[in-house]
Amino acid sequence: MLKNIKEFLKNPEKTAIYKILNTDKQEIKILQHMLKNYIEDNEDLKVKKIIKDVFNTRNLDALEYIEKFIHLLDEGWIIHSSFGAKTNDLTLLELFNSSVSLSIAFLKLIEKGSLEFIIPEKKPYADHLEYLQDQFLRVEMYAEIANLKNNFSAKSSVKRLQSKLNLIENIIKERLKLTTIELPVFNFIQENELNEKEEIIFLSLLKEEYTSTNENAREMNYLLNLISNDEIERIKNRNLLDENSKLVSEEILDYDELIGAFGGYSKIYFINEEILNELIHPRKKHKMEHIVKDSLFDLVESDVSLKDVVLPQKTFEQIETFLKQNNKKVANLLKQWGIKQNNEISAKIIFYGYPGTGKTLTAKAIAKELNKPILSLDASKILSMYVGESEKNVRRIFDEYYEISEKLKTKPILLLNEADQFLSTRTTASFSSADKMHNQMQNIFLEQFEKFEGILIATTNLLETLDSAFSRRFEKKIKFEKPSFGERIKLWKLKLPKTAEYEKDFDIKKLAKYELSGAQIELVIKNTALKVALRKKPIFKLENFIEEIEKEKRNSFDSEKELGFKY
Repeated sequence: MLKNIKEFLKNPEKTAIYKILNTDKQEIKILQHMLKNYIEDNEDLKVKKIIKDVFNTRNLDALEYIEKFIHLLDEGWIIHSSFGAKTNDLTLLELFNSSVSLSIAFLKLIEKGSLEFIIPEKKPYADHLEYLQDQFLRVEMYAEIANLKNNFSAKSSVKRLQSKLNLIENIIKERLKLTTIELPVFNFIQENELNEKEEIIFLSLLKEEYTSTNENAREMNYLLNLISNDEIERIKNRNLLDENSKLVSEEILDYDELIGAFGGYSKIYFINEEILNELIHPRKKHKMEHIVKDSLFDLVESDVSLKDVVLPQKTFEQIETFLKQNNKKVANLLKQWGIKQNNEISAKIIFYGYPGTGKTLTAKAIAKELNKPILSLDASKILSMYVGESEKNVRRIFDEYYEISEKLKTKPILLLNEADQFLSTRTTASFSSADKMHNQMQNIFLEQFEKFEGILIATTNLLETLDSAFSRRFEKKIKFEKPSFGERIKLWKLKLPKTAEYEKDFDIKKLAKYELSGAQIELVIKNTALKVALRKKPIFKLENFIEEIEKEKRNSFDSEKELGFKY
């Protein structure tokens, strides 16, 4: 820094910043004089005094040099003492009798010796994150320019930023030409034919999803400022964010309306959740499996949606309500109202009821609707025969969950199957080592459970076995009942092989009269099919199914094989 200052004061033409300044020799002398005074603690200087000291002239002759100060103001190297004053609003005489000082931009330049602008290399993008890095740099420049647009004294700074922006945009185009790999965001922009302003709005919201650094970045006014040069443009550009715009009407963006602290409505925008997950988390299943490998969890990616699951109407409506309540809009409102600390989608729910009635499959359907993977955990992986290990494994559950979430760049649904085995009532009457270990495990789990951020779904056959401390912390308790006669008819129709041959007068209603769970129906169909397939004439007869049904009922089927049923 000291070397830069000395060189500038002695021989400015030989310094690295000389060309950056874009000034003539007289303007350089003005800057040298102001820098010397700045070092001597004279920050604000009268213009007429500077002219007198530097050019040894005064009065009318001194007015000839006023234009030099105008140029330095435009370039952003000096600032006027009247905050917010615009250069073109000042008369020459006003400027002559006012004070100026060196700008922060000049002081940083003289200190660093450059504008510290890192230019990306013109080489192919190695992955989608490199591409996004350049695009987010581009968005940052739009934001910087937007902050300076209304400050006329920063006109030159805007020009310099615009020049950098043009450079970045050209480099992005060049790198795209060289790139052969798939870039999901670029492809999305191309496929949806977004114009430049729509693209900047979209990229700005995407940047906020990645970084969460600016709580105002979702507001309509902020987005309009990015793409508008003045108030007239702002008014015109509002149509890019209204109901009939491409971004909103084609459901690329969604928005919510909030009431401001002083009245009036403010619109905040989000990228459609499904689109966002496809772009921000481009996942390959084998990659996810590698991340989850050697953890306590099994990775589950669902191919079942809620419409594919047969449930009683009341249960179905509860699940639908849960899905509607767990989206970005609702989460953001809860944050605005102070009910939540962040806008993360978070919920703890428990599915309880008779085995085989669709608890696990419904969890898979929820994951599909929310476009999230599932990390599934069975109690048997936690309950260790070695004293002390179970407590460690409980901590490991949550440590590994957050570690995997970080690597996947999304929070999967945490599915706890047969939760009653490790959330059951704590023991108070016995003091055996096993009971002490169980209670310690419960306490650790309760502590982690309380702090959990994300969606947790637990399944159990008997809700009453759960410790009350856990039970009351589930926001939703949804009961799964045995299917009714009508639902059993639907299940038989859905699960029976569509391409198989059936005897004449095959009546599904005669099968549906047997009170079976969905999982039992599925098992009966499978076992019947295995027998029929061995026959010379593989024709399904009613008696074949009834035989397997009676056998199944005798065996008192009591486990959840495939929980639920899909179309």
